[in-house]
Amino acid sequence: MGSQEFVRAVPRLDGMVVSAVGYRTAGQRPALHRGLPSPYLTVIFSLDGPIATGSTPDRATGGDAVRTDIVLGGLHQSPAYVVQPEHEAGIQLAVHPLAARALLGLPAAALAGELVTSGTDVLGGQAAEIRERLCGLDRWEDRFALLADYLRRRAAAEGAGPVRPEVAEAWAWLARHRGTGTVGGLSRHVALSERRLTSVFRAETGLSPKQAARLMRFQHARAAVVRSVAAGAGPDLARVAADTGYYDHSHLVRDFQQYTGASPTRWLAEECRNIQAGAHGTGED
Repeated sequence: MGSQEFVRAVPRLDGMVVSAVGYRTAGQRPALHRGLPSPYLTVIFSLDGPIATGSTPDRATGGDAVRTDIVLGGLHQSPAYVVQPEHEAGIQLAVHPLAARALLGLPAAALAGELVTSGTDVLGGQAAEIRERLCGLDRWEDRFALLADYLRRRAAAEGAGPVRPEVAEAWAWLARHRGTGTVGGLSRHVALSERRLTSVFRAETGLSPKQAARLMRFQHARAAVVRSVAAGAGPDLARVAADTGYYDHSHLVRDFQQYTGASPTRWLAEECRNIQAGAHGTGED
């Protein structure tokens, strides 16, 4: 019988890190996990072997897989397939995309070209040293503290320049509207034309405002589905769709198909055990 452990920390990094989750599994049947798109950057420090990922199942399990001990994932529009071996451990962070300059030294858009980037290519050798120190610690609270201190020091160092205030306010406006506001309304709010807004927003995040809004809306819908399943109830997708700003049930299903590569029913069947173990309770909503 395999075991799964998920431990959460409350990030105290001024909102730059939205969630921090430590995980450890053992005795599992090797499988492929779908890393879903979200409005946050993904940073993973493996405490075990290299993490193998790909844009398709074949790439994740073949010679084209990206294998790295530290994973950086930008804002993407389709799932990343992650090989889950018999045993694995690590710490996964959800990083606010507008904190990329402070924490990573580059805008989130710089990560948009590849599904996954090797963390040491961006963060340098010190990140590899931090990973080695994380592997040598026994307690999750000590690991979280070390990682938070490392990120805090990075944020205090000279970054890659400030985020344009119009982009910061545009992101905040979309988040307040939970991804349901219109681009026209957003354009008027930040006093930029839709074309100019899309240009500066994409240059910072790698997404258009409309794409970011869709991700935010889907994130809230997925969280509602996960809460329902975790509580032992079957999700009412029509109600979830209505509550999170979708036109109807079929509209939500289409987004599930795009962002997970599966129907809601199939995705839930694949993820049921992880949901019950607490893997999806990241506190991002």
